[in-house]
Amino acid sequence: MSFYTTAIEGLPGMLLDVEDPIGNFKRKRYPTAFEAYYEQHLGTLEALENGYQQVIDKEQYLTNMAEAVAAGAEEALMREKKKSKRANLLVDYNLSLVVYLYPAVLKYEGESGKLFSEKLCVAWKQHFPDTNVSPATFEQINGGFKRKFCYITTAACTTLGKPDDCYELNCFRNYRDTYLLTTDEGEAIVQEYYDIAPTIVKHINRAENSREIYASIWEEYLSPCLHLIEEDRKEDCQVLYTKMVRNLEKEYFYKN
Repeated sequence: MSFYTTAIEGLPGMLLDVEDPIGNFKRKRYPTAFEAYYEQHLGTLEALENGYQQVIDKEQYLTNMAEAVAAGAEEALMREKKKSKRANLLVDYNLSLVVYLYPAVLKYEGESGKLFSEKLCVAWKQHFPDTNVSPATFEQINGGFKRKFCYITTAACTTLGKPDDCYELNCFRNYRDTYLLTTDEGEAIVQEYYDIAPTIVKHINRAENSREIYASIWEEYLSPCLHLIEEDRKEDCQVLYTKMVRNLEKEYFYKN
């Protein structure tokens, strides 16, 4: 079997066959799950790189590989007759793309990795215009559990059209890093939050009225928390933010 055939047949499976992507995307599980994923698909990554080294039209080669992944995902979605199941699958595929496939390709460090990731971004957007995902390394994703990701807050801000470097998100990140993470109680809250928040966001994203849910979260919890931070009422903000997480956990964490 040629490198081309091995790669083009193996790459879609790197996205479609990820076992329990959301369940393993937790602070304590993710590193082990990712390493197992990387080892499982090392042969495909080697074939992708070796094929790239052999072909004459390298750009077209990677375009074909990216198209195989995106088209494979779309075909799998179309086999699902229920709209709700298709929506759930797309959430899983987006997650698998961002936290498994992209990081694995970039970890391999071949000459094809960065360009293939860029080609896959383009192909994914063409097949799924409403999505907005971009490549990241394992170190960036894993580091986010401790430093960068404010899942619920980011999701709400994104829905409201606010960029990742907006004033509001930077305020919350600064509050987390300079206040919560400086105490044992605050650090425990942050660690627990990163274990449950991705699942909460996933279930909200599956809801047909997700925009309304995020708008309500912003009005009821996040906007008042922001004002408390601005007023230097850090403890009051912690109480309200914890209340938000507890209420959202009851409402969305245990949904099937």
